Amino acid sequence: MSIPVVTVGQAREDVVGGLEGLHGPVTVVRRCAELAELLAACQSGLARAAVVADGSEGLTASLVDRLGAVGVAIIALTDNAEEAARLRGIGVASALTGVESATLAGRIAEAVSQLTGTAHGTTSGAALADTGAALRPVPAEPAEAPQASGAGRIIAVWGPAGSPGRTFVAANIAGEFAAEGKSVLLVDADSYGASIAAVLGLLDESAGVAQACRLADQGLLDAEALHKVAIPVTTKQGTFRVLTGITRADRWTELRAAALSLVLERAKEIADVVVVDTGFCLEADEELSFDTMAPRRNAATLRSLELADTVFAVGAADPVGVPRLVRGLTELELAVPHVSPVVVMNKVRASAVGRSPERQLKDAWERYGPQSGLDAFLPADSAAADAALLGGSLLLETAPDSKLRRAIAELVCAPAQQTARSSVFSSTAQRLAKG
Repeated sequence: MSIPVVTVGQAREDVVGGLEGLHGPVTVVRRCAELAELLAACQSGLARAAVVADGSEGLTASLVDRLGAVGVAIIALTDNAEEAARLRGIGVASALTGVESATLAGRIAEAVSQLTGTAHGTTSGAALADTGAALRPVPAEPAEAPQASGAGRIIAVWGPAGSPGRTFVAANIAGEFAAEGKSVLLVDADSYGASIAAVLGLLDESAGVAQACRLADQGLLDAEALHKVAIPVTTKQGTFRVLTGITRADRWTELRAAALSLVLERAKEIADVVVVDTGFCLEADEELSFDTMAPRRNAATLRSLELADTVFAVGAADPVGVPRLVRGLTELELAVPHVSPVVVMNKVRASAVGRSPERQLKDAWERYGPQSGLDAFLPADSAAADAALLGGSLLLETAPDSKLRRAIAELVCAPAQQTARSSVFSSTAQRLAKG
């Protein structure tokens, strides 16, 4: 069966004519003058592949995802080695401008086959963050594929609406890993109320995560570029880097799933641990827009959870926060089915839940909670937390001996962990070690 192809560029008539002259493997169904026309043609279901003969510099990771979402593989023609490397970074196969028509037809067929094969191996949860997320084409030549991801692991900190303390916990988790001697990158991927910069006392207006996503979208994000946009934060016990969040909520369109995926993959290459502070909302909002290819407000949160090796689900230990967490965990299971979160009760105090608060919470959870049990408890310590926030510092600096700091250190198995662990923390440590 012949593969329908659309082309971009008027300067390569010989390429188009050569493909048409093959009379078999591919059929040129439309010639487009620019990428916008190409996108419109592909979204109508006209083609299975696109040959970009002119204007490959306009291809971005987001555009590749949008075309992949409708099952269109892309092959770009370029003689520039740097441009070919950039294209490979965003999932576009390339060929020399003088390629033989039969060879190009073979590349097209291989790219379409690889795109279809990738789609079969995806999970239903991956499609929630971005409709084209699981369908990104891979390079036609395996020998030229980009290097494999690094050994770093991703930890996502999520929590339902209502300020359960996920940002504070995420920042202190990053600090504890840094104190353990690991290289750490803290990413603020909250598209509603980014606040990592405020928690750490950073006067930053550059939105590092948006800068990194912009570079990734263009295929220009390498280790050096990521180091430049990530701000170093030095504590008494270690240093880690931070990709600060968007400075205004209306900038959420800058955090596209395809670009953020590339940022997190690159982050794993330069850091042992990547800690991501996510937003609260898990709604897959495709049905809220008539344009099914439009950016998704919650794509950054969903994609971070999909890619995470470990997910901490943080809830407030009070009569409002507990039911919110229970409902949120149900939503999390539906949104990202493969995730098995580490459930953390934050701000645990007797004044909110009664005498022996941990026992009260365990008993209530066993009766009314979901199947996943409670994994850890973080005691309320308003004096220590307020001192840290006031100074734009972490607990390991302002209150190193506080119960809250020790509980967070135990949570990530940091050096400050207490000798006598409870069974709850022991089980959490075992789960983290397996991850």
